[in-house]
Amino acid sequence: MTVPPPHPFPLPAEDRHRSPYTGWTRAHWEAVADGLLHAAGRHASPRHGLVNLPGARPSWSGPRSDGLEGYARTFLAAALRVSGADGHDPHGYLPFYAQGLAAGTESPVTTSRLTPEAADSWPLIPATRQALVESGSIALSLRLTRPWLWDTLDEEVRARVVDWLLPALGPSPVDNNWWLFGLTVGGFLLDAGIETTRARAAVDRALTRIEDWYLGDGWYSDGDNRAFDHYNAWALHFYPVLHAHLSGDTALLATYGARLRAHLDGYTRLFDADGAPVLFGRSLTYRFAATAAPWLGALTGHTPLTPGATRRLASGTLRHFLDHGAVTPDGLLPLGWYGPYPPMIQNYSGPGSPYWAAKAFTGLLLPPGHPAWTAPEEPLPAETEDATVPLPTPGLLIQSTAADGLVRLHNHGTSHTSGLPDPYYARFAYSTRTGPVSPPGTGLPDNHFALILDGTPTTRGPAEPRGCGPDWAASAHSPLCADGTELFGVRILSATLVFGAAELRAHLVHGAEPGTPVRQTGWPVTEPGPTAHLHPVHGYDDAGSLTGATPFGPAARFTCLTGAVPDGGPALFLALASLTADDGPAPSVRDLATVHLDDSGRVQVMWAGGPTRVVSLMGESVTVT
Repeated sequence: MTVPPPHPFPLPAEDRHRSPYTGWTRAHWEAVADGLLHAAGRHASPRHGLVNLPGARPSWSGPRSDGLEGYARTFLAAALRVSGADGHDPHGYLPFYAQGLAAGTESPVTTSRLTPEAADSWPLIPATRQALVESGSIALSLRLTRPWLWDTLDEEVRARVVDWLLPALGPSPVDNNWWLFGLTVGGFLLDAGIETTRARAAVDRALTRIEDWYLGDGWYSDGDNRAFDHYNAWALHFYPVLHAHLSGDTALLATYGARLRAHLDGYTRLFDADGAPVLFGRSLTYRFAATAAPWLGALTGHTPLTPGATRRLASGTLRHFLDHGAVTPDGLLPLGWYGPYPPMIQNYSGPGSPYWAAKAFTGLLLPPGHPAWTAPEEPLPAETEDATVPLPTPGLLIQSTAADGLVRLHNHGTSHTSGLPDPYYARFAYSTRTGPVSPPGTGLPDNHFALILDGTPTTRGPAEPRGCGPDWAASAHSPLCADGTELFGVRILSATLVFGAAELRAHLVHGAEPGTPVRQTGWPVTEPGPTAHLHPVHGYDDAGSLTGATPFGPAARFTCLTGAVPDGGPALFLALASLTADDGPAPSVRDLATVHLDDSGRVQVMWAGGPTRVVSLMGESVTVT
C-alpha cells in the first residue's frame, strides 16, 4: 500500500466526535484555503495584477491570460474566505487583491505575451476570450466582498474596473456555460448600481439562453449538444443559484433552487466513500470544485442531503485530494487529478486553471454555527446500501456498492461538446477509482466496444439514449472510422444491466460485414487498487490483457475480449464484468450470473443472489423485464 504524501501546510487536530468519517471541521477548510492562497500569492507580479503560477506549458490563450486566471481564481478563494468570516481578514487578502485590481486595469493590453513594461496589466476581454471567463470570478469576488473592498476603492480605480468588465455584458462568444459569466458580471453591477440597464439585460439574456438547455430532472446540456458532466454542478447550477441567493430574489431562487435539488438527488451519488468523485467529463483538474453544488444546496436550503451528510461529502472530497498528492509540496495545485497528468488536460487549461477548485470554499459562506458545520457527519449514499440509480435525462446509470464504497457510472447518453470521441466522454463506463486509458498505446480504449477495420478500432460516435430502467440503460451509436467519419451503414445497439458489483454488457451490431473483428474491453485497474474482471458469455472466442496509463498510474491493466461478426443471424455480443475493491476472492462467471440466450435472441440473466431479468435487443430498441 502506498503511503499518502504529507500535507504541504499545517492542519488543525481532527475532531472525530463531530466528524467521525473525515475528522475535518470548518477549521480544516479555512486552513486549506489559507495554505493555497499563501502558496499562490508567492507567484504574484510586482503589484499583484497577475498571479503567474508555474507550469509545464501555457494555455492556448497565452501567459498573460494565464496570469489573469491565476489572479481571478485565487481571488475567488480569498473572497469566499473573507466573506464567510464577515469581513474579518487577518491575512490581508483584500488589500492584496485590491492592489491587483488597480494595477491590472491601469493599462490593460491586447497582447498575450508577458513583458516587463506591462508586468501587471490585464488582457482586454475583446482581445482575449478567456478573459471573459475570468471576469466572472473577479465580479463574483467583488460582489461577495463589496462592503470591505469595492466600497473602499478610489473612484478612479472603480471606474477602470467597470470599464474592463463591461464587455462581458455582451453576447457570449462561446455558446455554452460561458453565457453565465455575463450573468455573474451583471449581477455584481446590479448590486453596485452601475450600468443597471445593460447589466439586467445580460442577466436576463443568460438565463434565457440556458433555459434552452434545461432538459429536466436537474440536468442541463452544456450547449446545443448532449454534454453532461461536472459542469452541471460547478457552472450551470452554481452561477444562477448563487446569483438568485445573493440578489435575494425568492422567485428566481425557487426556480433554480428546485432544479439544484433535483440535480443533487443524483449528483451526490457520484462520490465514493473515500471522497473521490467519478472521473468523467472535461476540466477535471478543477478537482474538489465538484463539492460546490452540494455546499450551495446547504447554503440555500435546496438540497436532499442532511447538514451532516453535506459536510461528510465535501470534507471527504477535499481530504481525498490532499491525501492523494493533489497539492504539491510547494502548496500549489498542478494540472492533473492527483499529481500532474498531462494527457487529461485540455489545451484551454493553463497553470492557473486548477484554481477553479476555489468554488469548493462556497461552504465557508455558511456561518460557523450552521448545522452543516456543527451536526455530526452522516454517511454518504454510496456507503449505506448497494444502489442502482438511473438518470434518464442524461442517459446515465449509477451503480454503487456499500461493501467497498465504490461508484461506477455507465454512460448511455453523454458525449463531448464537439460530438467527437473523447476518452472522458465516449467510454461506456467510468468510476471513482479508475480512469480512461489515455492515450491508449495499444490503440484500444478501455471500457469500449469496437469493430476492427484494417487493424484500427472504431471509436464511439455520439451516444443516443435508447431507454433506461431501475437497473439498466441502453444507447445506440454509429461507430467512427480513424478519420472521424461514420462507418456507413453500421449501427451498434448497446445495453448495460447491473446488480451488486456485476454488469452484463450487451452489444448488437447491424450492417457490419461478416468476419469483421470486434473487441470488448474492461475496467483499467492499477496496483494498489480495485480488481476487475471481464468474462466472455456469447460472441467472443478469446481474451487477453492490455496495459495503458491512467490518472491513477502509468500501468493500468485491462482485459480485452476478441470475436467477429458471424455469418447470418444476429451479431450479438455478451460479456459479464465486475469492478470491486472487496478483499474476497476474484469472482468467476458463475459468481456473477448465469446467462441463457434463446433462439429468439432474448437474454435471460439470473444474478447470483439476486433477481432474474430478461433483456431483448432488437433493431434500435431494448426491453428489459
